Amino acid sequence: MSHDRVLSDKMSVNLARIKKHGQNFEVAIDPDAAMDFKRGKATIRDALKSDHIFHDAKKGLLASERAMQEIFGTKDPDEVAAIILREGEVQVSAEFRRKLVEEKEKQIVARIHRYAVDPKTGYPHPPERIRNAIAEAKVRIDEMKSADDQIAGIIKAIRTVLPISMETHELQLMIDRHHAHQCVGVIKGMAQIKSQNWQSDGSLITTLEVPAGVEQELLDKLNAMTHGGIQSKLLRTTN
Repeated sequence: MSHDRVLSDKMSVNLARIKKHGQNFEVAIDPDAAMDFKRGKATIRDALKSDHIFHDAKKGLLASERAMQEIFGTKDPDEVAAIILREGEVQVSAEFRRKLVEEKEKQIVARIHRYAVDPKTGYPHPPERIRNAIAEAKVRIDEMKSADDQIAGIIKAIRTVLPISMETHELQLMIDRHHAHQCVGVIKGMAQIKSQNWQSDGSLITTLEVPAGVEQELLDKLNAMTHGGIQSKLLRTTN
């Protein structure tokens, strides 16, 4: 049995593959590094568990260099592997897939907690309540899609079991001259500043957009920093 065959038997559970012109091309991958490569955070060498392109990794059959040259315009394994990872299908083990789903769920729950509120109270739902609603509504989280691409559909689904509203608030803040510059840094980290109007006495009037779920946390931080030296006014609510 060849070295390539032994390697492919061990690694074939985590593969990236593509079919072009009726021919199959596969590479054995490290799933974490492969995901990082697709996000632009790792090199193709980091992502690969083999130096070869396979026609059938489970059987240890290599793809022909001639076919690669004709179909991909190159027979360089790294270049072909990069195309397979970018354009093809990534197949991973059930264990790794569960890990991806758990990570994606954490991201989705964090975003819903940040941007959504209970319309009855105006406060964000606790993360655990959001997780329970996702489970109760039997939402399927797609581990391959970004959290942002799934949130709208998930919000729609969990509204059947949890009152929830996605809101952004436009606020006007008036900050005293002793703390204005210090507060700007905090605001930039939690909200989008729309305008700043520095007054002659050094105080600041600023307009900003903040996710409803973050508003109270932001105001609490600013009030703690300024010892109550800010005034806030809600200008507009956007759903």
